[in-house]
Order: sequence, then C-alpha cells, then structure tokens
Amino acid sequence: MKEKNTKELNEVLGKTHLSDFEKYCAENKESVSDNSEAFSIYVKNLLQEKKLTQQYVFLQADIPERYGYKLLSGEKRTRQRDVILRICYAAKFSLAETQRALKKYEMPELYSKVPRDALLMIAFNERPGSILDVNDLLNQKGLQPLRTSGVQD
Repeated sequence: MKEKNTKELNEVLGKTHLSDFEKYCAENKESVSDNSEAFSIYVKNLLQEKKLTQQYVFLQADIPERYGYKLLSGEKRTRQRDVILRICYAAKFSLAETQRALKKYEMPELYSKVPRDALLMIAFNERPGSILDVNDLLNQKGLQPLRTSGVQD
C-alpha cells in the first residue's frame, strides 16, 4: 500500500463516519504518523525500492548491525538524531526522504538556519561521498561530525 499525503487523507476523512475511525486507521496505517511503526515501515519500503539491504546500510552508516536491526524493528529507540541521519545517508535517501524519516522518528528535521544542518542538507543533495567524507567536510568547516551510536549525549 502506498503512503497517502495529507490532502488525500483529508479527502478520505471528509467521507468517513465516526464509526469508521478504526477502519480508517487500519487502511491508512502507513500514512498515519501516530503509528509507532511508521519509521520502520517507511525506511524498509524505501530500502526495498532502492534495492538496498539493511546490512549494507548499517555497514555504510558505521552502525553495529544488531543495533541497527533493533532500531528499524522498533525494539530500541535512540535520542541521537545523528544515528538516524547516518542511516538515511547510507541508505541514499534524498533530502526530502531524510526529512520525512526524521519526522516519522519524531525527531527535528534538518533546519536551514542552523549551519551544521544547512551543510548536511547540502550533503544530502550533492552526495560528496561516504559518511567519512561528510564528517571530513563537517570538520573542515569547524562543525561537529555525525556521531556514532557509541557516543552518548
């Protein structure tokens, strides 16, 4: 099932009776952001579309595989936005896909008024290389590199 945008959901809601609320939620599971599985479903669908394995993404993101699988299954949660950004970058997500993933994970989206976020936005658009290359770029500009899952806030 394809994810519906807000306009499509609003049209469906315009024709939905109160007694059909549970049906609405079930039929629009992938589109409703309250869903605790929304991030996992979104990322797994994109990985499938891009023909990438989770193992490849975790390796490229420099995230321990077991930890990565637990994040995508919802078994574990992180408060480190950099971990999610690493996964998105390694999975070759566009900037728009990354912003959506962050939103579904209930984390702040990249914000153009924050210099580090602005540079990351450019990196997601231009793809300068691997995560290591992005971190080198951040370091060159005097900004914090993307932290790994082992570094705590």
